Formats: sequence, structure tokens, C-alpha cells
Amino acid sequence: MNTNPDVEAIFEFNGVRKNSVKDGYRPAHLIVDNYLTTGIHHYYDVESVPPNGMAKGTITFLTPEIYPHSLWIGKKIKIQEGERVEGYATITNIYNPLLEVEIEK
Repeated sequence: MNTNPDVEAIFEFNGVRKNSVKDGYRPAHLIVDNYLTTGIHHYYDVESVPPNGMAKGTITFLTPEIYPHSLWIGKKIKIQEGERVEGYATITNIYNPLLEVEIEK
């Protein structure tokens, strides 16, 4: 499994959860319309984020090779627990070049 972060993001939780999420949280992410994948969150400067809170940090995806070239700076992806949307992650930096959208010239 990849241990390096794939992306940096701003996390915005919508208050659906009853409890805070802790560093190391592993929700599903809707990367492309038909594919949910698990990713590990690491938050900068906080140990947990409240149910309606915001934080900046990184995501390490479990299977980035399955959805190559699907992310770009500013893309907003859903954070889910099953079908329930708990918030969004807005991509601010892409560390894994496999995930970055290829721009045609």
C-alpha cells in the first residue's frame, strides 16, 4: 500500500456525523462518477475535526492506479460513509502525478 500522500485538500464536513473525525480517518471518496475509493486523511495542526468543521490536510488513496488522471486543482470530491455524504474535499495540490488530469496541447 502507498504510504505517501496523493493529494492535499481542504476538508469541509457538513454536520451529518454525530462525532468528530480523527487524524487517520478512512472514509470513501467519490473520485469519478462510478467509483468510490477509500482514502486515509491526515489533518494539519489538529487531532480531530468537528462534525461541521473544516481542516486542511492530505489524502492517501488505496488504489490510485484504478482511476488515473482523474483529479485537478480545485476539484471537489465527496467524502462518504456508505451512501451518506459527510462532506467534501477540495483538491489544493496533487503529489501523485498518476492522478493529475492530462491536459491536451
